[in-house]
Amino acid sequence: MKKGEKLMLDLEKVNSLNAEGCPACGKKFSLGDTVVLAGGAWEGGAKYIHESEAVYDPKTRFYMERRCYEAGLK
Repeated sequence: MKKGEKLMLDLEKVNSLNAEGCPACGKKFSLGDTVVLAGGAWEGGAKYIHESEAVYDPKTRFYMERRCYEAGLK
């Protein structure tokens, strides 16, 4: 997946991501949800989160978790 690219979840991806759930909001993913690869305050680098929980940073051309972005933790 390229930086700034969105992904619509299929059944295989939902099953692989739902063990942990969305690191940004804690909710489980559903079939057809739109997710993005984003950085955030969690450990382990970029992870898939719901698109609605992310902000696209045009400087880095990468998504950040909304709370981190608004807190200035770019």
